[in-house]
Amino acid sequence: MEQLGSILPLILLVVVFYFLLIRPQRKRQQEAVKMQNSLSPGARVMTTTGLFATVVAVDNEDVVLEVAPGVETRWVKAAIGRVVTPGDAVADPVADPVADPVADPVADPVADPVADPVADSVADSVADSVADADADETADASKDDDTAERNDGHDTRKP
Repeated sequence: MEQLGSILPLILLVVVFYFLLIRPQRKRQQEAVKMQNSLSPGARVMTTTGLFATVVAVDNEDVVLEVAPGVETRWVKAAIGRVVTPGDAVADPVADPVADPVADPVADPVADPVADPVADSVADSVADSVADADADETADASKDDDTAERNDGHDTRKP
C-alpha cells in the first residue's frame, strides 16, 4: 500500500501531461492534415512561413501555389499553415496606423510635439562626424602643402 502512495503522484503526472499536452497537440495535428488534404485549386492559403498565395494545382503530396500573376512555386502540403478567408486577408486600413500616416503620431510632427531624444542624438552625432571629417581633410591638405615646401617645391607623394 505504501508503494502505491509513492507511485500515485507519478501516474497522476502522466495523466495530466496526456490531457494538457499530448491530446490537444494530436487534435491540432489531425485538423492540419484534414485541412491540407481538403485543398482545392483557387483556395487562398498562407504557408507556415507567412507567404500568401493561391492554390493552382494539387498533386499527391505537393501543392502548386501562385504567389504573383505568372509566378508559380511547388510546395509540400505540410507547408500550408492555413486557408485564408477573404475577411482575413484584408486588414482595416483605418485601424492600421502605418497605412494612415495622419494617425501615426511618429510620422505627424503636429500630433507629437515632443522631440525624440534618440533621433536628436543620432542627428547630432552625424553632424559632428561630418564636421570632424571636414576638419581632417583640411588638416591633411595643409600637411601636404608643408611637405611640398620642405622638399623644395617638389611633390614626392606617390599617386
